[in-house]
Amino acid sequence: MRRFRLLSLTLGLLLSCSAPALAELLALLNYESNPEQSVRREGIAIMDIDPESSDFGKVLMEIPLPPDLVAHHIFFNRDRTKAYITALGKSVLHVVDLTRFPFRLHAIEVPDCQVLEDLVVSDDNRTWYLTCMGSSAVIMGDAVKDKPVKTIRTPDGGGASVLYPHGIAIHNGIDRVLITSTVKPDMSDAGDSVTVLQASTGAVLSTHKVSSKPSPAKAAPVEVMFVPFSNPPVVQITNMLEGTLWTGTWDAASQSFSFQQVDDYGPRQQGMPLEMLYNAKGDRLFVTTAKPGFVNVYDNSDPGHPRFLQAIPAAQGAHHSVLSPDERYLFVQNSLLNLEGMSDGSITVIDLAKGGTVLGSIDTLKAQGFNPNCIMLLPNHFRQADLRASLVAE
Repeated sequence: MRRFRLLSLTLGLLLSCSAPALAELLALLNYESNPEQSVRREGIAIMDIDPESSDFGKVLMEIPLPPDLVAHHIFFNRDRTKAYITALGKSVLHVVDLTRFPFRLHAIEVPDCQVLEDLVVSDDNRTWYLTCMGSSAVIMGDAVKDKPVKTIRTPDGGGASVLYPHGIAIHNGIDRVLITSTVKPDMSDAGDSVTVLQASTGAVLSTHKVSSKPSPAKAAPVEVMFVPFSNPPVVQITNMLEGTLWTGTWDAASQSFSFQQVDDYGPRQQGMPLEMLYNAKGDRLFVTTAKPGFVNVYDNSDPGHPRFLQAIPAAQGAHHSVLSPDERYLFVQNSLLNLEGMSDGSITVIDLAKGGTVLGSIDTLKAQGFNPNCIMLLPNHFRQADLRASLVAE
């Protein structure tokens, strides 16, 4: 008993003495070995990315993953108490309870889903929707029990269809889910459309071409996102292979969207537009392009017509990005599927308060022969006393 009290006291003193560490800017980064490594390895690193921290760039904790999982993206539920990890290599979705430390992976079998891509959660935190690019399906799941409940499929070609689904966005206010038709996993075919579902039922309502080129345009729309606070609702779409940016505006009278192209990355010698990120107000839009690696910044005050402001250089494979809570720093993860010429492996650090100045890069994972596949800020659900109690209980 005395030894237990001493252990508790020691942990308590350590935590009280290190209180400032709880304010660190911590990121979740799932990574995999690059092709040059003889032994394949995957994991999730928790890294301090605060440029003003003494632990800047240090990996503070790692969660090992199966080496054949090919973990792809990380998504949060609405209150950020759970993280979902999709995988390209197995029909398994992993979920992590972020309120329980140490973090534990729980596997959710999704046998109808091959090449798991993106996931969104309904406003009430009760339903998730998962895109399956390899099986041309969307899975609706119970977000409380974390189990699949419905598989949405439609025949290929003609009418409304869900083909090579990748990007997904939800707006419960209008009862709609939008899904992009991207590429066949072996890249032998590509889509050029966005499909609209009814969120409450999963019914497939319509499919819309998002390319001005003749069909089959093979534009490969990859991500679709609703602009925060836009009224009427507006989605923005990145066309990966066509190299364009599109918007879709909701019309309440017709209960449908109208789509238009709003930017072309070709004249700026950029290709492969991928991810979008908004600031808290939604009046700034950040779009990454993987080839050769940039972040494009837009004034998004009029989301139907975003106005290009500047292109900030990142590195080959510029992919996911996150903003610091004060929106001063932008961090860009530079790696896309270990593809040649698009997998630098670094994280670019940009100071937006200084006009988009590139401060440098975090090469921690790159130096070890790893490529990060996604970056997300780790929510902090613990008060100091709660964390102390959790560690002592463990």
